[in-house]
Amino acid sequence: MSNDTHPVLIADIGGTNARFALADVTAANPLLIDSVREFAVVDFPSLGHAAQHYLDQTGETTRHGVFAVAGRVDGDEARITNHPWVISRSRTCSMLGFEQVVLINDFAAQAMAIGLLQAQDVVQVGGAEWSPAPLDQPRNYSVIGPGTGLGVGGLVIRDGRCYPLETEGGHASFPPGTPEEIQILQVLSLQYGRVSNERLVCGPGLVNIHRALSEIAGFDPGSLQPVDITARAAQGDLLAMRTVDVFCAVFGAIAGDLVLVQGGWDGVFLTGGLVPRMLDSLQHSGFRQRFENKGRFSPNMSRVPSMAVVHPHPGLLGAAGYAVDLARNQEGGF
Repeated sequence: MSNDTHPVLIADIGGTNARFALADVTAANPLLIDSVREFAVVDFPSLGHAAQHYLDQTGETTRHGVFAVAGRVDGDEARITNHPWVISRSRTCSMLGFEQVVLINDFAAQAMAIGLLQAQDVVQVGGAEWSPAPLDQPRNYSVIGPGTGLGVGGLVIRDGRCYPLETEGGHASFPPGTPEEIQILQVLSLQYGRVSNERLVCGPGLVNIHRALSEIAGFDPGSLQPVDITARAAQGDLLAMRTVDVFCAVFGAIAGDLVLVQGGWDGVFLTGGLVPRMLDSLQHSGFRQRFENKGRFSPNMSRVPSMAVVHPHPGLLGAAGYAVDLARNQEGGF
């Protein structure tokens, strides 16, 4: 950055984990992968305390931060949707003694990662192929990913600049596409009232689907965690297998709708903590069929790539990309 040789502190803050790293905004690969550390958010009262712990642990010195957070950034403040942290940009900046702290939505970071992804960082889902394009070529990408919640974003590339779209599309209303999904919606409506996409397509969503299918079948499944359901599915449990099938199909339908809404004709990137773990299921399920099944636009959808992101830290990669963009294009440097 301008007259500053220090790296930028970057973070990817989710509902469960806080990941920190350093970024060298002058490097072709700005994320310094050996600097990555991960902490449980419940171990810290605030983002500032977690960031200070990282700096103390690593002995690093920096004056700038780019923090991607799993919630809507509204002016100076961001609220973590699935955790009680309320983050103030100005207070965090003051606490850390930084010159500047930038808060961005976590899926703005996921979107900014697209320009830095290498061939080994993505796996194709379905028959449509994707290849990176130079920044001088206009592109529209969609991004969606299940983890603790469901993140949704997009990336518009124009005239060599990347413009991430910060959205809360995971909270759009769930649209059932089959009679079975209508039954699932009815069950979940009794618990939640309004049912959003996030109630089905995320880790807790696996549990919601399994519980709804169990209730429809007439029995109580007991208390389960998402990992219990995927483990049972791997062991051949029919209800757990059906749960995973429904999850993937609904995920595909929602991802396809996102492309239609955003105009993400150049590809949709599937990210979030569940995607690498469920990659085989996504490739051998109804994901792509429901993704493409969009009536008169089905032929168009068949040409849209859907790429599973398997990079270990895409949120940090995107935060590093955002820092690079700021350093290059913000007047006076970072």
